[in-house]
Amino acid sequence: MNYSSELKKFLTSQYIYSGARIALAIVVPSIILAHFGVLKEYFLFPLGTSFVGLTDQPGPFIRRRNTLLLSVFSFFLIAVIASLLKDFPVAVYFEVILFGFFLSMVGVYGSRLATFGSIALVVLSIFIDGHLTGDNILKSSFIFFLGCLWFFLVFLVVSKLQPYKLASQMVGENYLELADYLRIKAGYYTKNPDFEALLDALISQQIKIKNHQEDTREMVFKTRTIVNESTTQSRILMLVFLNSFDLFDKLLTSENDYKRINVVFGNSSLLQKIHDYLLQMADEVSTLGISLQSGLPFRQSINFDDELKLIYDEFFEHRSHRFSSETLEDFMMMRQLLMRVTEITDEVKTIVTVYTQDKKLAKSLSSGLDYSQFLPKEEKINLQVFFSNFSLHSAHFRHAIRVTTALLIGYIVSRFPILGIGHSYWILITIIAIFKPAYATTKHRNLLRLFGTIAGGFVAYIILYFVSDPRAILFILLMSMILCFSLLKSKYFWAVLFMTIYIFLSFNFLKPGNVNVIFKDRILDTLIAGVVTFLVAYFILPVWEHTQNLDLMRKSSKSNLAYFRKIMDHFGKKNLTDQDFRFYRKNAIIDLANLSDNFQRMISDPKNRQRKLETIHQFVTTTHLITAYTASLAQYSKSGHEFPEIDFQNWKIKISAELLRTSALLFQKDLNEQHQSDSKINPDDQVLDLLEKRKAELENQAVSQERIFRVSHLTEIKNIRELLELIYDVAKDQRKIIEQYLTYQSTSARQ
Repeated sequence: MNYSSELKKFLTSQYIYSGARIALAIVVPSIILAHFGVLKEYFLFPLGTSFVGLTDQPGPFIRRRNTLLLSVFSFFLIAVIASLLKDFPVAVYFEVILFGFFLSMVGVYGSRLATFGSIALVVLSIFIDGHLTGDNILKSSFIFFLGCLWFFLVFLVVSKLQPYKLASQMVGENYLELADYLRIKAGYYTKNPDFEALLDALISQQIKIKNHQEDTREMVFKTRTIVNESTTQSRILMLVFLNSFDLFDKLLTSENDYKRINVVFGNSSLLQKIHDYLLQMADEVSTLGISLQSGLPFRQSINFDDELKLIYDEFFEHRSHRFSSETLEDFMMMRQLLMRVTEITDEVKTIVTVYTQDKKLAKSLSSGLDYSQFLPKEEKINLQVFFSNFSLHSAHFRHAIRVTTALLIGYIVSRFPILGIGHSYWILITIIAIFKPAYATTKHRNLLRLFGTIAGGFVAYIILYFVSDPRAILFILLMSMILCFSLLKSKYFWAVLFMTIYIFLSFNFLKPGNVNVIFKDRILDTLIAGVVTFLVAYFILPVWEHTQNLDLMRKSSKSNLAYFRKIMDHFGKKNLTDQDFRFYRKNAIIDLANLSDNFQRMISDPKNRQRKLETIHQFVTTTHLITAYTASLAQYSKSGHEFPEIDFQNWKIKISAELLRTSALLFQKDLNEQHQSDSKINPDDQVLDLLEKRKAELENQAVSQERIFRVSHLTEIKNIRELLELIYDVAKDQRKIIEQYLTYQSTSARQ
C-alpha cells in the first residue's frame, strides 16, 4: 500500500473538508465564548451548530440549503417542546412515540431526510429530561437556535466562496474508486490468480462505484451552476465526470477468458508487464483524482505510449517464437486483450487532455446529453407518498416501528433509579446512531460502537492523565472532532473512537475532574443501547435480506435483457444515440450493484435467515458476467464497422429467448414454448469457416515479422461470436440457477 497516496486521498477528500468545516464552526465560537468566560452558560450554541452540521449531506446546493433551513427551525421547535414537557412523564412517553415514528418515517423521501430525521431524534434525546435548558427554557432554546443558525450562515459563505469545491471532490473520489477497480483488474494478470476472490472483489468495488456515482450524478447534474452556467470550469468538470463513466465502461468491457489466458501465457513475462502497466495507470488515475479533490494542478508522471510500446514489443517477441496455425486463436485472443488495454489507455489520455487543457481554449466544450434522464429517482415531498407507506409491506414503516420501540424501551430503562445513570440521553442517542433499516448494518455498527467507545474512553483517560496544558487539550479536542466528523461515513469504529475522545475532553473543560463518572456512564449506556438495539432489530418486524432477493433479481434480469436488445438492435442498423447506450448501461449497472449489495448484507444476517446463499451468489456472478459481456459487445456496435459474417438477428432471438425464460421464471409466468425452441436456434455465422481458411493460409506461408499492431477483421468477428456464445452460455446457466432457486422456495413454502 502506498501510504503517502492514501494520506493525500484522505487529506484532500470531501470528508476531511466537511469535518473541518463543522469542527471549526463549533470550536471558533467556543473559544470566543470561553475567552469571555461564558462558555458554560452558552454551551447550547456550539451544540446546535454540531447538530445542524451533521445534516449537511453532499448534494445540490438548493437541496442542502433547504435541508439546513428545515433543520434549524425543526431542531429549535423540538428543543422547546421537549423542554416544556419534561415535567409531564406521560406526555414524554407520547412524545417519544410520536417523534420517534414520524422522524423515522421521513426516510421515505430519501437518504437526506432520513439523516435529518435521525439527527432530529438526537436533539429530542438531548433535551428530553431538560437538564440542558434549566429553568429559563426560552433563553436556552434561543441560544440553541442561534447555534443552529450559525452553521447555516457558515454554509452560505463557504458555498459562495467555493461553489465547485464539493462537486470537484466528489468527482475526484469517483476516479479514486475507479483506480481501485483497475488495481483489482490487474490482479488477473498475476501468476495463478484466485479468480473467484478477484470476481467477488470486482463486484464489491462496483457497489462502491455505483453508490458514489449516484450521489455525484445528483450533485453534478442538478446543480444549476454546473449544468447551466457557461463557465469553462463548470464544463470541464462536467466532461471529466461524464468521462469517468466511459472509463468505467471500458474497464467493465475488458472482460476476457482469464483462465485460458493464464494457461496459454502464464509462463511468459507478457502478463506480468500488463499487470505492472495497469498498476501504473491506476496510480495515474489516483493522482488525477487527488488533483480534482485538492484543486491543485495535475502532473502526468508516465508516458503511456512508451509504456504500451514495451508491452507490444514483448508481444511481438513472443509471437515471433510461438506463432503458427495451431496458436493462431491464442494470439488473436491476446491481440484483443491488448486492444482493450489500449482502449482503456486512450480513455485515460482523453480524460487527462480534457482536465489539463488551457481554460482559454475550452469554451466550446459540450456533452450534448439530456442530463434529466440520468438523475436518480426521488420521491416527491407529499402526504400521499408518506401515508402510502403505512403498511407492514413497507420497509420504512417497519423500520419506524422498530426505532420507536427501541427508543421507548431505552427511555424506560434509563429511568430505572437502580442503574444510577447520570447521562441517560446517551442510551437514546446510541440507539439512534446504531439502528439502521438493514439488520446486517445494525449488527455491524453495534459492535463498532461498543469497541470504539471503550477504546476512545481509554485513550481519553491517557490524554487527561498525561496532558495538563489547556491549549494542548484544546488542540487534541479540535483534531478529534475533525477526524470524527470526517470518518463518520467511511470508518465508523474510528469515528466513534474520536467522538468519545472529544466528548470526554469537552466535559472535562466544562466540569474538570468528572472523567470517571463520564467513563462509567458512557460504557454502561452503550452496553444498554446495544442490547436493546439487538433485541428489537432481531425480534420486532425484522426485514431479512433474503426477502428482497426475488424483486432485485427481477429488476436486474429485466434491465440486462433491455440492455442486450438495444445493443443487438444497433448491429441491426437501428439508430441509437450515445445517450441510449449510456441510459441502458446505467440501468443495468445500478440494478446489478443493488443486487450485489443485498447479497453482501445477507451474509451478515443470522445463519437461519440466509436462504440459498450459494444460489444467490451464483446469480449475482452470472448477472455480472452478462452485463460485462454485453458492455463488451456494445464497443463493437459503436465502432461503425460492418460485420456481415455474424447472424445478429438469430443471435438476438436465441439469447433473448434464454433471458426471457429466466425472466418468466422470476416473474412466475407460464413458460413460452416458442422461447424454448428459439433458444435452440443455430445462427448462420461464417466465422469458423474464415478461421479455418486463415489457418490453412498460415501453414503455407512464413510468419510475418511486421510489428504494426492492428486488430484484423477476423479477430473482431471471432471475438464478437465468442462474446455472443459466452452471453448465451451464462444466460443458460442463470436460468438453471433460477429453476433451482424457485424449486427450493416452493419446497420451503410447503414445509
